[in-house]
Amino acid sequence: MRHGKKDNHLSRTHSHREAMLQNMASSLILHKRIETTVAKAKELRKFVEPILTRAKDDTFQNRRIVFRSLNDKETMKELFGTVADKIASRPGGYTRIIKLGNRLGDNADTCLIELVDFNELLLAAAAEKTAATTTKTRRSRRGSGAKADAAAPVAAAEVVETPIAEAEVVEETPAVEASAAEEAPTQDEQITPSDSSDEPKEA
Repeated sequence: MRHGKKDNHLSRTHSHREAMLQNMASSLILHKRIETTVAKAKELRKFVEPILTRAKDDTFQNRRIVFRSLNDKETMKELFGTVADKIASRPGGYTRIIKLGNRLGDNADTCLIELVDFNELLLAAAAEKTAATTTKTRRSRRGSGAKADAAAPVAAAEVVETPIAEAEVVEETPAVEASAAEEAPTQDEQITPSDSSDEPKEA
């Protein structure tokens, strides 16, 4: 029974599977990226990442253990030279799997597995994105400050203009009331002489 055993045997015997993973790991270290199926790439990632971690510490014991897994002198030279320098500051996750679609012959899921630190295009794009984000953030802060400064005098001008408008309205209102007041006494005066003229007649 294989309870809890999640390794994919890839329909191969143990010796065949180990030889295949050795060859694929050597190709990945030498060429920095290889194209294969998704199932093989996932098994290769589990096989090669511990090797890359050991290569970061260049000791005799680590070289012996790595050589036992790879069994190739040229790969060892490339691994402990170029690759180890590139991945020295990375704490893990040295490989990336990019899916490519299905293969025409047998419809297998294919992918590209590569070393993360050797994809110059993605590294350059990430650096540009970081720089652009930093620049945009600074510009947006300056822009918003300038907009706020420009908006402040306008708001102040509006505040100053508002009392003037109210004063004009206040001045117009008494004029209307005064004209109405002038009209009212005129009517009273007209009524008063008539009353006075009526009084002598009654007497």
